[in-house]
Amino acid sequence: MQNPDEILAGLDAEQRQAATTLSGPVRILAGAGTGKTRAITHRIAYGVATGVYNPYNVLAVTFTARAAAEMRARLRDLGAHGVQAKTFHAAALAQLQYFWQQAIGGDVPRLVEYKTHLIMEAAQRLRMSTDKATIRDLAGEIEWAKFNMLTPQTYQQQGAHRTMPAGWDLVAVTRLFQGYEDLKSDRALIDFEDVLLILVGILESEPRIAATVRNQYRVFLVDEFQDVSPLQYRLLKAWLGDRDDLCVVGDTSQTIYSFTGATSDYLLDFGQQFPNATQIKLIRDYRSTPQIVDLANRLLQERTKSDRPSLPRWPEPLELLSQRETGPEPVFAECSHDQVEAEWVTGQIKELLAAGHKGSDIAILFRTNAQSAAFEQQFSDAGISYQVRGAERFFNRREVRDGILQLRAAAKSADGIAGTAVIPRMKDVLASLGYTAQAPQQSGAVRERWESLNAIVNLAQDLVEARGDQVTLDVVVAELDERASHQHAPVMDGVSLASIHSAKGLEWDTVFLVGVTEGLMPISFATEDKNVDEERRLFYVGITRAKTRLYLSWALSRSAGGRANRRPSRFLRAIRTTTTKAGPAAEPKAKRSTRAKIAKCRTCGTVLTTGGERKIGRCDECPPTYDPATFDKLVTWRKDISTSDKVPAFVVFTDATLVAIAENMPTDLQQLRQLPGVGPKKLERYGAEVLAILSS
Repeated sequence: MQNPDEILAGLDAEQRQAATTLSGPVRILAGAGTGKTRAITHRIAYGVATGVYNPYNVLAVTFTARAAAEMRARLRDLGAHGVQAKTFHAAALAQLQYFWQQAIGGDVPRLVEYKTHLIMEAAQRLRMSTDKATIRDLAGEIEWAKFNMLTPQTYQQQGAHRTMPAGWDLVAVTRLFQGYEDLKSDRALIDFEDVLLILVGILESEPRIAATVRNQYRVFLVDEFQDVSPLQYRLLKAWLGDRDDLCVVGDTSQTIYSFTGATSDYLLDFGQQFPNATQIKLIRDYRSTPQIVDLANRLLQERTKSDRPSLPRWPEPLELLSQRETGPEPVFAECSHDQVEAEWVTGQIKELLAAGHKGSDIAILFRTNAQSAAFEQQFSDAGISYQVRGAERFFNRREVRDGILQLRAAAKSADGIAGTAVIPRMKDVLASLGYTAQAPQQSGAVRERWESLNAIVNLAQDLVEARGDQVTLDVVVAELDERASHQHAPVMDGVSLASIHSAKGLEWDTVFLVGVTEGLMPISFATEDKNVDEERRLFYVGITRAKTRLYLSWALSRSAGGRANRRPSRFLRAIRTTTTKAGPAAEPKAKRSTRAKIAKCRTCGTVLTTGGERKIGRCDECPPTYDPATFDKLVTWRKDISTSDKVPAFVVFTDATLVAIAENMPTDLQQLRQLPGVGPKKLERYGAEVLAILSS
C-alpha cells in the first residue's frame, strides 16, 4: 500500500479536493480530458490508505468493460487491492447469481448476449417481415423501454411520442416486444436488462438480502453518471438504502446515449436529492491543446447563448482550460465529393505516418458506421493498417476464440519455449487461421480477421518486452483468458475507424472528423431541438477525442459529377476559421495558405519549429530580450502561488508564458490577454498581480 501523501502527489488542486473528500455525497463535474479517472481512483486509494475505507466495502461502477478494467489496473498500481470495479451489468449479474437460490430457487436462467436473434425469431412467429438493420433498431427500442422500466403493456401506453423504426407503428412494436418476452420466458432466458430488473425486485422485496448487500458495500462511486438510466438509478438507490456515501462523476456536455434511456437529470439534480452534497469541478484539460479546447468551448457556448424560450434544458457547460503547450490549428477541409474526401484524408495520414507518427495514434471518426467503407478501401489500396472499432466484441470473434484454443493446445507441447522464442511459435500456430507476416491488401472480413490475429501477436510481444524469459505460451494464454473474462481487448495496431459513439472514453493524438454535413452532423432524423442538442454534444465528444491535431472534413456531393446539394454542418458556424478546398486542383492554394501561417523569429527571421518558440516569438538561439530581474520576480511570484494553491508551477503559467510576459511587458489586462497561455480564467485570477509586478 502506498503512503497517503504519495497518492496525492501530482494531483492538481481540484483533483486533490476530489481525492480527499471521502465522506458524504459528492458530485464531481469533470470535463473531457480533465483526469477524472485519475481523480476517482486516487480518491479510493487515498481512502483505503488512510483507513477511512475498507477496500472490500467499496464498489466502483462504470459503463464499459474497458473503463472498468482500466480502473482496476490503476487501483492495483495504487495498492488499493480488494476494491470492486465493475460495470452496472457485471455487478448486478454477480449479485443475482449469488442470491438466486435464496430469493427465487431453481437454476439461474441463461443470459441472452445478443437479443437480435430472438427478436428476428419473434418477428417470424408473428409473420412480421423485417431486415437486419431494422432488427437492430427494434432491439434498441426494446432496450429503451426496459431501461425505463416499461412492460409491453405500459410501453404501448407511454410510447406514443417515440419515433418508430421505418415501416413499424406503435402497435406492431408492442406486439413484437411481447413476442420477444414470451420467447425468453418459454426458454428460461433473461437479457441484460432483466438482470437489473430482477435484482431491483429482489432488493426491494427481500429486506434480508438487501441488508446483506448494504453490509457488503458501504461506499459507492459511479463514473459517467450522466449516462445513468432510470432503471440503473433505481438499482443504485436499492444498493444505497438510507446511506449517502455516494460519489458521482460526470459531464452533462457528454450525454450522448439518450436513445438508450440515459439521462443527465440525475447528475443535474444531485444537489436536490442530496442537499448536503459537496460539488467539485474539474476543468483543467490535460489532453488537448489550447486550439482544440477553444474549439470545443466555442461549440458549446454557441448553444448556451441561444435564448429561444422553447429550447429544452441546457445546463451551463464547463469551460475547459488547456494545460498543454500550444499546438497546430485545426484544419477544415471542403471536398467536392465523398471519394475526394476519402483520398484527401488518406493522403494526410500517409504524410503523418511518413513523418514517424504511429497509426494507433490516429483515428477517423464518423456519425454512422456506413461511412467506414470508403476509408477501409482507401487504406487497403494504400497499404495502411487499420482497425474498425465498435464492431463485434474482440473476444467474441471466431478467429480470436479459435486462436486461443489453438495456442492453448500448442502450449502443452511447448516446453522450453520462452521469451522471444514464443513469438515465432505463435505466428506458426496462428498461420492456419489466416495470420501472415504482411497485412492482406483487401478490405472486409479477411482484413478484420488478420487484424484480430495480429493484435494477439502484438500482445505477446508486449508481454515479452515487459517480462522477458518469464513469458511462455501458457503465460500468453493465461493473459488472454484474463482479458477475455473482463472483455479487455488488446490495443490493435493501425489507424482506428470508429463511430463517435463508440469512441467515447478514448483519445488519439490525431483525429479526423469526417462527413461534417447537414444530414450526418446533425443526423437527418434529429428534427426536434432536444435531438439537435444531443447531436451537438456528440460532435463535442468527437472534437475532444483529439490531443494534438484535429481535421474536420466534408463533401459537397456523393459522387464525382453529382449535384453539390450538401451543406456544411450548422455546428461549424461557431468554430470554423479558414477552409481548405481539398483536391488536386486546390493544392497550390493550400500550400500558399500553409506558407502564410509559418511563424518566424522576430530577431533573426528563422522559422520557429516548436510550440515554445512560437509562443514567445523567438528561436532558442537568439538571446532573450527581457529584463532578467523582472523575469526572476515573475518566477518567484509563480512559485509562491503554486505553493499556496498546492498545484504544479506550470499550472499557474508555463515558462514560455512567463518569458512572453516579460518580453512584451503588457501595461493593461487587454494586452496581457493577447499573450498565448493567458486565458480568461487566468486573467481574472492572476492578471492584477502580474501587472503589479511589471509596473514595479
